[in-house]
Amino acid sequence: MATGKNIRTYYQGKWHDEDVAIMRAADHGSWLGTTVFDGARHFEGVTPDLKEHCVRVNNSARAMMITPTVLEDEMVEIVQEGLKAYSSDAAVYIRPMYWALEGDELAIVPKAGSTGFAICLEEIPMSDLSATSTLTTTSFRRPVLQDNVVNAKAGCLYPNNARMLMEAKSKGFGNALVADFAGNVAETATANIFMAIDNEVYTPIPNGTFLAGITRSRHISNFKKNGVTVHEKVLSFEDFHAADEVFMSGNMKKVTPVIAFDTTSYQSGPITKMARDMYWDWALSEKN
Repeated sequence: MATGKNIRTYYQGKWHDEDVAIMRAADHGSWLGTTVFDGARHFEGVTPDLKEHCVRVNNSARAMMITPTVLEDEMVEIVQEGLKAYSSDAAVYIRPMYWALEGDELAIVPKAGSTGFAICLEEIPMSDLSATSTLTTTSFRRPVLQDNVVNAKAGCLYPNNARMLMEAKSKGFGNALVADFAGNVAETATANIFMAIDNEVYTPIPNGTFLAGITRSRHISNFKKNGVTVHEKVLSFEDFHAADEVFMSGNMKKVTPVIAFDTTSYQSGPITKMARDMYWDWALSEKN
């Protein structure tokens, strides 16, 4: 089932005005889970950090032992061509993806150079600061590189995220604040996480258990350019209970205010608003 509407698919060298079937039953990606993707956004006439997302999907493919077949600049051109079919005010989710077609003699290892590629465009509205969420803990944790391909944006990682979300929702919360291997905060089930105390910003330091997102990096850069102190450090769940504000950072929604973590309540406050305002100001500056 599609998440958005007005779907277009780039597959086998051309754009299709539909949700095209792109995998076969015997494709390596279908039955052994070798799929990677990335997500960018187009809104208000801009497509911020598009090339960075294209670079990351190629890096994710290499981490999954899939041979990337499309250069980043070429991928950007394909996306820009596909976006011409949408209205000027459309908010579009951009998802380039690779999967392995064949395996080696034992089937398990993806065969070099045997790669499927597609790009999916879907209209999905952007949210504003009224779209808040709540957090709780989960019994599931982020894996480490020795266990899984945490250095890729890989489809095989998402069933773990899904059970985090299911557990959180069963407790009446919108998302889960997730621990790393050491029991410290890594991220949420769907996005990177920030908190603020006394007008300074804190976010978990990357430690190989989660992807430090492109949008996360953009927020850090924006805060620093505007004189806000940002700390990347080990953070505990107790640190989040002591925070003044908490917000999630991801490509899909950019900034999502968190208004509660278990029994602790937060305001959707000035730091969260600043993060969103600065992101929009930076993104829309591409029009100039």
